[in-house]
Amino acid sequence: MSDSLTTTDPADEVVARLSVLDRFLPVWIAVAMAVGLLLGRTWTDLVDALESFTVGSVSVPIAIGLLVMMYPVLAKVRYSETRRVTDDRRLLIASLVLNWLLGPALMFALAWLLLPDLPEYRTGLIIVGLARCIAMVMIWNDLACGDREAAAVLVAVNSVFQVFAFAALGWFYLQTLPGWLGLETTSAEFSIGAITASVLVFLGIPLLAGFLTRVVGERTKGRDWYEDTFLPRLGPWALYGLLFTIVLLFALQGDAITSNPLDVVRIALPLLAYFAITFALGMVLGRQLRLGYAKTATLAFTAAGNNFELAIAVAIGTFGATSGQALAGVVGPLIEVPVLVGLVYVALWSRRFFAPTGDRA
Repeated sequence: MSDSLTTTDPADEVVARLSVLDRFLPVWIAVAMAVGLLLGRTWTDLVDALESFTVGSVSVPIAIGLLVMMYPVLAKVRYSETRRVTDDRRLLIASLVLNWLLGPALMFALAWLLLPDLPEYRTGLIIVGLARCIAMVMIWNDLACGDREAAAVLVAVNSVFQVFAFAALGWFYLQTLPGWLGLETTSAEFSIGAITASVLVFLGIPLLAGFLTRVVGERTKGRDWYEDTFLPRLGPWALYGLLFTIVLLFALQGDAITSNPLDVVRIALPLLAYFAITFALGMVLGRQLRLGYAKTATLAFTAAGNNFELAIAVAIGTFGATSGQALAGVVGPLIEVPVLVGLVYVALWSRRFFAPTGDRA
């Protein structure tokens, strides 16, 4: 009896310490999705406002939601420890391979395999595969007890690559590679300016704010006050921002989603396969490289997640807000959010297969 009392599941330990908001996150996300779909179907003025209230191709209300979501997570990062992450070449190389070689190629293959007769949705999914995650991955990584500093560095690396590689990779996967394989090609003029603006807004601003908040907070009140008093008060706003963003995103194409349920199912299938395969590859590769649980979880989530906001912005800016490409982008978070929430629990459960390394709990 005593043995059973002292033996605890790592996932149960972490979940037990989560707040009510964190513990029931899948429920709140489902509610946010439903509210967004309902608003999109019944409040056309809201949809028109979301589509018109933009700076360039960036929706201002969605930008506000993402900034609120990102800032608390980036304020948690111990920036003084990021050097140990950049020195880990195994982690950086593994992340680059998963994110920029395997990820886009896998989505291209799944899109053509499962949507050969739906070119608009197929193109939208390929665009999603090119948009590497720079936002929500911070939340999934944090809930899974991944390495915050490693996540911040890998997100920054993805952002830099996104600015310089997105358009070139888009041309390769939509024009060049299909031509080599004798497949139908898609012509698209990607805006480097829109991509740069998205990265600067959704990563640069909260990253700078988070860094300055930690520096000022620790210098004025000390690290103990900052991490034990300030961060617990700030933390819930990340999930508030997440839920707000989900409501707005689903409001944008609520009518399209509810009017074409079978199309949504078909778009969902390659996304489900993509998230599961990339996450599994990240976990297996991290364990083989002996990165430890925290860095392995970070590697897996940064590989599995996608920057769906960027994908939606590019799809809308290139093909229009009512296009099939844009619908595929919107279905991305519909599938990604609940799947990656589930993978958080899978990651926590998998901790038993990693040797203790002092990872954050």
